[in-house]
Amino acid sequence: MTTTEILRRLVGFDTTSHRSNLGLIHWVADFLAGHGVHAQLLPSEDGRKANLLARIGPDAAGGMVLSGHSDVVPVAGQAWRSDPFVLAEREGRLYGRGAVDMKGFIAACLSAVPAWQRQPLRRPIRLAVSYDEEVGCLGAPKLVEQLKACAPALAIIGEPTQMRIGVRHRGFFGHRALFTGLAAHSSDPSLGACAVEPAAHLVTRLVDLRRRFAGEGNPATLNVGRIDGGSAINIVPGRCEVLWECRPPDEATARLVREAVREALAGLPAGVTVEAQQVAAVPPLSTHGNEAAVAAARALGALWPEADLPFGTEAGFFQQAGIPAVVCGPGAIAQAHQPDEWIASDQLVAADRFMRAVGDWARAGPLAG
Repeated sequence: MTTTEILRRLVGFDTTSHRSNLGLIHWVADFLAGHGVHAQLLPSEDGRKANLLARIGPDAAGGMVLSGHSDVVPVAGQAWRSDPFVLAEREGRLYGRGAVDMKGFIAACLSAVPAWQRQPLRRPIRLAVSYDEEVGCLGAPKLVEQLKACAPALAIIGEPTQMRIGVRHRGFFGHRALFTGLAAHSSDPSLGACAVEPAAHLVTRLVDLRRRFAGEGNPATLNVGRIDGGSAINIVPGRCEVLWECRPPDEATARLVREAVREALAGLPAGVTVEAQQVAAVPPLSTHGNEAAVAAARALGALWPEADLPFGTEAGFFQQAGIPAVVCGPGAIAQAHQPDEWIASDQLVAADRFMRAVGDWARAGPLAG
């Protein structure tokens, strides 16, 4: 099957993060089995989802991991010109949810498997497909933990970079603050304890900090994604939830954010409590210790100069586990997460060329040094 044909099958599975990805995972496992490759499934705790790991080539340490996530963002409320789960081709572009983020990369990997199987590989090529990347990289830690025992020489995470080498990105940390007070009739607010006002104070502090960072040229970002509280105009609100995230470039900035939040949550009004927790954590990717991965990606034909990525990826988990990692994949992130998501056909051609070079690399023998 060609890369486009495989992409058509992958897009056909609605793997929006709130749904199961097992249909896609089992299809990939069957495809690999049809080419003599065994796939290992690593299920989520509830069994509704699974990561997939497969190896082409020798059962040995070293080699390369090619990693991508199977889930996609929702299409609800978006105006699509065609069915988002049926791949459509128009003027050199392939449209469909997940076409660029990031089923195009997975399709290119799978399309290369038959050729890799025919070659006398001396290094293993490992394929890794994760679940729930879009909602906080929930599947990646289990996947990476399993890979640590294989001691891969490097990992390439195929997020869309137009085949440039992504060498660094900020971390991503998602937070939830649930304020609980006491509902009462608004004719006498003193009988209740308003949960919205301290929530608004937290939001104000976060906005002030974001403006401070911007004024100082700090690349950190802060975003308040959701506020949910109260029930009617004439009821003192007894509950309010704030969902927010930060993407700090370094630990010093992360400490500043934590301190500002602690101050904002101190001295709550009488009768109000808060439950604050971190709900998502994606480690940053840095250039430290990644020289071998960068050199290998360049040798495979990935484009230079290097790219600083504005978005988070699973690469930080690999690096954190001692596996050098870079980000490199077909398509542009600007086309992701929007209606009529697309990937250019020539980007898939570039990905196919890259995968042929991966096969040559794996056939060439152990890494020097």
